[in-house]
Amino acid sequence: MAGDDRDASASRIPQLRTDALHVHITDVRGTRDRLKGLLEAVMSLGQELDLSQVLRGIVEAAVVLVDAEYGALGVVGDDGKLAEFLPVGISDQLRARIGALPTGHGLLGELIRHPRPLRLGDLSEHAASAGSPEHHPPMRSSLGVPIRVRDEVFGTLYLTGKRGGTDFDAEDEEVLSTLAVAAGVAVDNARLYEEVRLRERWLAASSDFTSALLSGSSEIQVLEGMLERARDIISAEMCVFYQVGPSGELRGSLALGEGAEAHRGIVLPGSEGILAAVVLARDGLITLADVATDARVAAQPDAWTGFGPAVAVTVGIKAKLRGVLMLARRTGRPAFAAAEVAPLPGFAGQAALALELADRRRDTEQVRLLADRDRIARDLHDLAIQRLFATGMTLQSAQRFVEHPEASERLDRAIDDLDETIKIIRTTIFGLRDHEAAPGRTPRLRVRAVRAVGEAAAVLGFAPALRMEGLIDTDVPAPVADDVAAVLGEALSNVARHARAARAEVAIVLADGVLAVTVSDDGVGVTDGGRRSGLRNLAERAETRGGGLSVLPGPDGGGTRLDWRIPLGPPR
Repeated sequence: MAGDDRDASASRIPQLRTDALHVHITDVRGTRDRLKGLLEAVMSLGQELDLSQVLRGIVEAAVVLVDAEYGALGVVGDDGKLAEFLPVGISDQLRARIGALPTGHGLLGELIRHPRPLRLGDLSEHAASAGSPEHHPPMRSSLGVPIRVRDEVFGTLYLTGKRGGTDFDAEDEEVLSTLAVAAGVAVDNARLYEEVRLRERWLAASSDFTSALLSGSSEIQVLEGMLERARDIISAEMCVFYQVGPSGELRGSLALGEGAEAHRGIVLPGSEGILAAVVLARDGLITLADVATDARVAAQPDAWTGFGPAVAVTVGIKAKLRGVLMLARRTGRPAFAAAEVAPLPGFAGQAALALELADRRRDTEQVRLLADRDRIARDLHDLAIQRLFATGMTLQSAQRFVEHPEASERLDRAIDDLDETIKIIRTTIFGLRDHEAAPGRTPRLRVRAVRAVGEAAAVLGFAPALRMEGLIDTDVPAPVADDVAAVLGEALSNVARHARAARAEVAIVLADGVLAVTVSDDGVGVTDGGRRSGLRNLAERAETRGGGLSVLPGPDGGGTRLDWRIPLGPPR
């Protein structure tokens, strides 16, 4: 019997050794396959330079390497909270049912606060666990490791649901930690590449902006192009440019993108409670996490409804500010990262320089234009008027030789026409020479009208058309000219504030003893209600001089036509 037991025991030993060897070989093969998969994942990550693809590849590789059902990568923002969250293993339909993505509470927040590997058999038992939202699939085991980029914690790689119902082990943690190191290098390379590409796009936009301005393109068109390029480069839904007036006041804005109609063409009553004023006071760049709820934009709360992250930068230097450039993203989108907005001040500075150069070019052209006007005025006075006057004298001397009554009458009309032509030319000469009023003297009406239209162009975003007919510089008395200037100021201000127009026209006509000032636009038309104190003042000015004011829809039913008319007798 004893011999039989020894024989049976001896026969089992080889079988036990074979089973153990088989398990060992299986483990070796599994380790080899996992190591091969890890190397392939590292090589794949190293070849990719698009940051979004790198992040997605990290999560997908991690899920395969540790055999997890679900994976996610949380990117830590500049404020220490989750700026992005990329899940894997959850369908788009289920993700929509779950609702908003995590922001960094619970275990995710624990991994952010304490960036070291965290392996749990049952994540619900951890003190930092905040539970799962409704419709979220059940999860028990979990494994999280930080991803570092140099000395900075970029984010957290988080895995849950080990397949087979087992827990993540130490080998899983080692594999995931190794992948996290390689991921940090890949993320760093992708970020550097993205920053270089971003700077190249900003530099190209600055160059195009400068070239367009210096080539003589319209400043408004170039500014709109600048807004469009900035909005595209920084991936913002809306871009606004507030212009700064000569006294530092905010005079109006251009806007492009979603919700731009709430900003386009407005005239701000003051700077208090406006984000642009905050940027001007700081003379630099600021970012906001949620522009819709920020107390610094209390003056325009409705204009930012639906928007979250925002960035604003001054355009120009403190001695000569041109405006404020603001960009905003919709609520729920990632905040503007420091690397994204870092080139923005340089772009704004280049834009300010281009605007300054364009101003100098326009000044030079204006000086040349004024010199040409002086020359034309001299030629008209010395040549045209003298010849017309001589022709009139000749006709008058010849009139006594004409015996036919009808011919004599025609000569009288011709002589009168010549006198009227001489008056018109003299008025034109006065207008050409009256570039600037002498000290203590009010400019002539033509000059005041041109200036009023020019000032309105900065607020409207386009230049209104201007038409002037008749001897308005010589036959319109100074008090009436003051009234006309007031009419132009109020009418153009109304167009800027209320019309949302793309085109406007101003006409000042003196004919048949009637002075008519007309301001028309293609905007939204006359609206009921609202304050009409400005229009009442204009009506009173007209009635005082025996005239009247009418504000009616445009000829085709669109837009508005303001007509201010007064009788004007011959000058005394």
